[in-house]
Amino acid sequence: MIISVGSTQHIDYLKSRIKKALRLFKNSGLKINVEERPAGEFTFLFCQVTYTKDNCSLADGQAFFRYFLADVIAELILNCWEKVLLWEIVRESYYYFSEDDKKVIVEHIMQYLSRREGCLEQGPINYLRRKNKVLQKLLGFLHNNNHLVIDGFIKFRLKDYLSELRDASDKAVDDFLIEREYEEFIQLLKHFVEVQEPRTDLVHVLLKAEGGFKLFDAQMKVIRSDYLEGFIIDLVDREASCEDLLISALITVAPKKIIAHLRYNDNAFETIKSVFTSRVDKCPGCSLCK
Repeated sequence: MIISVGSTQHIDYLKSRIKKALRLFKNSGLKINVEERPAGEFTFLFCQVTYTKDNCSLADGQAFFRYFLADVIAELILNCWEKVLLWEIVRESYYYFSEDDKKVIVEHIMQYLSRREGCLEQGPINYLRRKNKVLQKLLGFLHNNNHLVIDGFIKFRLKDYLSELRDASDKAVDDFLIEREYEEFIQLLKHFVEVQEPRTDLVHVLLKAEGGFKLFDAQMKVIRSDYLEGFIIDLVDREASCEDLLISALITVAPKKIIAHLRYNDNAFETIKSVFTSRVDKCPGCSLCK
């Protein structure tokens, strides 16, 4: 039996994996001769499979090699081809982004594929799920064919897999745009804080475990100024998050210095820090924190 596998790229990965397994095949009775042949932009590996043991059939040996080859090609597609495919999708569907933005988007897609939102699958489990889908397609193809071109196989036989990559790309672009809008908003707030005249010297911020927050002045008295009430009611009506309310409150109070007592939420501290920068210090621990 001779099985040929061709590809325009990453053929060295396939050749290396096959050669590493030659000793295993020999011990199991399989003899594999691999010959490399270029054909234009493609490179083909011709794998001749023979069997040297009498206690097992040649058909069993060939089936074993087909499974091994399908497994290696599935890994090749996910480990080497996947990022290439993502770049093709981004360049085709999101050509209007800059090259730097495209790089960030591709990284977002890969992260999204590693851990899908709203799903327990993550990391290696999600990788194995995708690999198994590709593997089953390869096994079905190699069961009836001895000649496989990886480029064409991906394009015509892995449409579900490509659809999953496109869905992940759409989701990643949405996340990218939301993050960019958020960063632009933070920069706007930061600029506003820099040009605004401070109204008070010091404010202590306490983020409560059950949600919500309290602001204290330098004498550790709760700030209940009338000018806080209007914007809080307005933000609540617009279903703003606790962090939105907190940042808005701090901008309204406009302190020279902020001491953050955020025992339960470091994310809130990072948000405050991104807007108020050097004005913010994190309390190392006090009675208010506890």
